[in-house]
Amino acid sequence: MNKQKIRWDDLQIVLAIARTGSLSGASRTLGVSHATVFRRLNDMERDLGVTLFHRGRNGYEATPLGEDLAGSAEKVEGEILGAERRVAGNDLQLAGTIRLTTTDTLFSGLLADILASFRQRHPAIQLEVVISNQQQSLSKREADIAVRPTNSPPETLVGRCIGTIKQAVYGEQTQWGHIKGEVAISDIINDQWITPDAQMGDTPMENWLARNVPESSCRYRIDSVLAMQTAVSRGNGLAILPCYIGDNDERLRRLTPPIVELETGLWLLTHMDSKRVSRIKQLMKELSETIQLK
Repeated sequence: MNKQKIRWDDLQIVLAIARTGSLSGASRTLGVSHATVFRRLNDMERDLGVTLFHRGRNGYEATPLGEDLAGSAEKVEGEILGAERRVAGNDLQLAGTIRLTTTDTLFSGLLADILASFRQRHPAIQLEVVISNQQQSLSKREADIAVRPTNSPPETLVGRCIGTIKQAVYGEQTQWGHIKGEVAISDIINDQWITPDAQMGDTPMENWLARNVPESSCRYRIDSVLAMQTAVSRGNGLAILPCYIGDNDERLRRLTPPIVELETGLWLLTHMDSKRVSRIKQLMKELSETIQLK
């Protein structure tokens, strides 16, 4: 190799291409144009006198040298992000930005009012909420706080379980209001069911339904719990819903006890370095004190 001082900007290019396998993916990751990524990669390879990626029909595949440089870039990225978190950890003011990630169901059923109240009490804090069923990386600062249903929180994060999410079978009130007490699952398996689409990735739910409800009863699949709630309220069938959603909807009637196999912990999580930031610590405290699960 020629002697060349490699800049962090150059390492970011290599890392983004290695992670995404394409120039277009790297450009989206870095927020620059496809042409910029192409030019800077060519400049690097020319200046260093090496080939970092093989160009093929299936995208960009890192050469051994490219893999080595991408590995170094990942280490540098970790150090930079760690330094940013440590610097942020010295922030003692209840001001600045908090980025919180959660699901649409948790936001609608539990968090919206709590966060509105928090904003009123702390107007100097800018709150950004990422509604997603995909895990956002707290270590890469895609979010500062995660409020997530899980029974296996990542070991790299810190926080606490603030409750247990229970789920039960619900039907539309006018159709089922005449039923006294709870019903047995065996008595309703032949009714029409609204079930989660496979894209939701709710494996425990899918396994429970496969064991207890005939496939012929599951003809309506939806990839959103809130949409399932709406479908049940329109009389389209039965569905398993979180009790914090179903019990607070007057259009619905709970038909069964909570299903023990589907209980999930609700975790409030942040990164080790972020937990010392005053604004993050304050929101974590208020969430843990105010979230109520039935």
